[in-house]
Amino acid sequence: MARILLCTLNARYIHASAGLRCLYANMAELQGDARIVEFEVVQPAREIAEALLREEPRIIGFGVYIWNTVRTHEVISIIRKVRPDIRIVLGGPEVSHEPEAQPIVAAADCVIAGEADLEFYSLCKKFLASEKDIPARIQARLPDLGQVALPYRFYSDEDIAHRVIYVEASRGCPFTCEFCLSSLDIPVRQFSLDSVLGELDLLYARGARTFKFVDRTFNLNVRTSLSILQFFLDRMVPGLFVHFEMVPDRFPPQLRDAVARFPRGSLQLEVGVQTLNPEVSALISRRQDVAKLVDNLDFLRRHTEAYLHVDLIAGLPGEDLESFGRGFDQLVALNPQEIQVGILKKLRGTPIVRHEARFAMHFSDEPPYEILQNQDLSFLELQRIGRFARYWDLIANSGNFLKTRHLLWTGIESAFQGFMEFSDWLFGVVGRRASISLKSLVEHVAVFLQTQRGLGLDAFGSDLTEDYMRGGRDDVPLFLRTYVPSCGVQGRAKRRGPQVALKRQQRTAFG
Repeated sequence: MARILLCTLNARYIHASAGLRCLYANMAELQGDARIVEFEVVQPAREIAEALLREEPRIIGFGVYIWNTVRTHEVISIIRKVRPDIRIVLGGPEVSHEPEAQPIVAAADCVIAGEADLEFYSLCKKFLASEKDIPARIQARLPDLGQVALPYRFYSDEDIAHRVIYVEASRGCPFTCEFCLSSLDIPVRQFSLDSVLGELDLLYARGARTFKFVDRTFNLNVRTSLSILQFFLDRMVPGLFVHFEMVPDRFPPQLRDAVARFPRGSLQLEVGVQTLNPEVSALISRRQDVAKLVDNLDFLRRHTEAYLHVDLIAGLPGEDLESFGRGFDQLVALNPQEIQVGILKKLRGTPIVRHEARFAMHFSDEPPYEILQNQDLSFLELQRIGRFARYWDLIANSGNFLKTRHLLWTGIESAFQGFMEFSDWLFGVVGRRASISLKSLVEHVAVFLQTQRGLGLDAFGSDLTEDYMRGGRDDVPLFLRTYVPSCGVQGRAKRRGPQVALKRQQRTAFG
């Protein structure tokens, strides 16, 4: 039993909440009365409420995010009806802004906006002392990071063995990109580097091998970046994996040299490009040197083994389909391992709203608040881009079609245009974005290459077979088995598959 519960609904089990552990680390003498309780957002609200109420708490603090706000509200509604005496406290980015528009806020006793590391402890003391006149909303002051206890010893052995370990060396962002909540988080503040490295060393000694830094601008302070990179280089073993989010146009020679020393599979860099249109960047207050960005990405891809995850956003004000496609093609030419296409979201509190009238921007009222249309992109075009993004994940970002993905736009000058043609075709055939098995996807790719790109099966069969067998798969589709090395089955019998598949897909597409 615990008088104080620290709770959130994670997107998946693998994500361990760093925010809850930060609060718990700073509970001082109340720590013995507190407990961290994590769930997955797919769990039923009644089951979550039951697990919480079984603890007989007096206070429950919920971390609320864009992915869990709906389910969290369902949980709170149940608790309110059966145990109205329990104090409900909310925190997190989703409830830190525009509280008057959120039913979940109205259901809580108090909301702490901003960094609640120290404020939550103070609020719990007041509730437990039955103090009166506690405000319904507390705007947390930016804490002195030197006074904030680090949370890393509160990752359990199970967390270390099975989950991503989230860590941070700094908070804040120096940039003012209007679509991003980090644009409100100024200035950048550093934790004590010695303290962070000491805690990382303890985690490493306990067996932690997967570290994801949540710093918004990891390479802003090059000295700190080099120290942390060297920390991991000194402890490099098979299975060690580190993730950083980087500023794409700030990568001096000494940082390049350090990154180049990481072996394949050990380092991932998340690169927020978002747009390569300088006019759009200026419109949304995004400072970005495109020439340096391109040079840095080119160096990282050619001269390091870092895995590059590059982000683009569709739906930004002033960017039409043609402009977005040009940016996408530039990134394809740079050949990062992953290009993540996202749809613009209107996160609560972000200044992107100032463009709504001028650019006729309309957003969904439901999380994740994606843009529905604007004056440059219609609703139907954004739907197409959304499908494009999903299928690009399945084909290009998955790593399952490394040798054949480029064939989808063979003979087409623009990779964006060529893959969009495939995306439109595939949706016409299957009628959905999800629940497409890899074996089925291989079949669809084969049919598309034959019917839409005019390629014979012999032109790509070996490569497609190699793609499918990557990772040890041995259940090769019938029509590809003739291309399996040392396969003794007659090709004629095995090539019957794609013709049957083609007829079936034509019936599906044209009724």
